[in-house]
Amino acid sequence: MECFGTNATHNQSLKSQKYFLGAQILLRILGIIFTVAATWIILTSKHTTVSVFDIQINAHISYPPTLKFFAYANIIGCGFSVLSLLITSILGHKVLDPNNLFHMFIHDLIVMGLLLAGCAAATAIGFVGKYGVRQAGWMPICDHVPKFCHRVADSVMLSYLGVLFYLCLTIISVNRSTHS
Repeated sequence: MECFGTNATHNQSLKSQKYFLGAQILLRILGIIFTVAATWIILTSKHTTVSVFDIQINAHISYPPTLKFFAYANIIGCGFSVLSLLITSILGHKVLDPNNLFHMFIHDLIVMGLLLAGCAAATAIGFVGKYGVRQAGWMPICDHVPKFCHRVADSVMLSYLGVLFYLCLTIISVNRSTHS
């Protein structure tokens, strides 16, 4: 009878490992998709408009350094997502070792932190672009370049979803490592 109980526990453990590995791969793929989309949108965003007195207003990613940082954070996050997806897919069951789970947890936590920092920087400059800071003499520009501002907002929203996927990865990795 003990053999039957051990076999059922072993089958349950294999099933649990399959679900964990599947969730890891799915969340990494989603992280890649959303960071690539956010990067593409922010890198292709620009808007030129002519206002009163023929003054030309240009909005492009290269002007505020925070948007450059946001783009670089998404590029780096996407690159590390691809790398971790390959490692997870190739090594599969070896990734489920508690020591490797800790390394994956640290990796996911660093990528999530980098993406979150980029999102926070872009959100802050987006707020200034939309509402300005009258006390500092910074006027809002989104009234003049709405297409650019909407694209930046879309990109930031997609990147925040990437952060959410990495948050899920860190939670399931730490949960799995404490239960192994």
